[in-house]
Amino acid sequence: MINAAKWARENNIPYLGVCLGLQVAVIEFSRNVLGIKNANSREFLPELEEEQSAVIYMPEIDKEKMGGTMRLGLRPTIFQENINKDSTIKKLYGGDDKVYERHRHRYEINPNFIEGCEKNGLKFVGKDEFGQRMEILELDNHPYFVATQYHPEYVSKVLDPSRPFLGLVAAASGCLDSILEQDLKKTTHDF
Repeated sequence: MINAAKWARENNIPYLGVCLGLQVAVIEFSRNVLGIKNANSREFLPELEEEQSAVIYMPEIDKEKMGGTMRLGLRPTIFQENINKDSTIKKLYGGDDKVYERHRHRYEINPNFIEGCEKNGLKFVGKDEFGQRMEILELDNHPYFVATQYHPEYVSKVLDPSRPFLGLVAAASGCLDSILEQDLKKTTHDF
């Protein structure tokens, strides 16, 4: 998965990471752009040192009792005001300030890695309602390199695909610009 994320990033190939796919994108970026050679996830290596832990357990999650301890359910993701106004994923969501999507995870991006990623072009364009959790990332100067911590596939339908999947397919087919010219607000999911 890490090699696939690297190949997509380096070769301008459309990429969509979902949940673990977002975490893998950050691990790959940390290794190959930030130079943190052994960057990884504590999900895979629980004893990983802090400076190599790109992905960590969410602090409030019980590591011993697994039943019902995940971050679950429909939650808001707030698009960051300081992001580039040309955010593709924000445009795909119809320009809304926030979106509601379903979550199912125990791990998150280590806050100590965020500044380095963003200074090097991997922008966290969507965060949770408290501004603490990284929910959506987008790579600068790439035709479509997007990842979400939430699961957009839960609300995707054949005739109304979730916005991240719509963007991936449109970018892969070479018609993303024409999709972005449409009024996407009228087709955004109602909750």
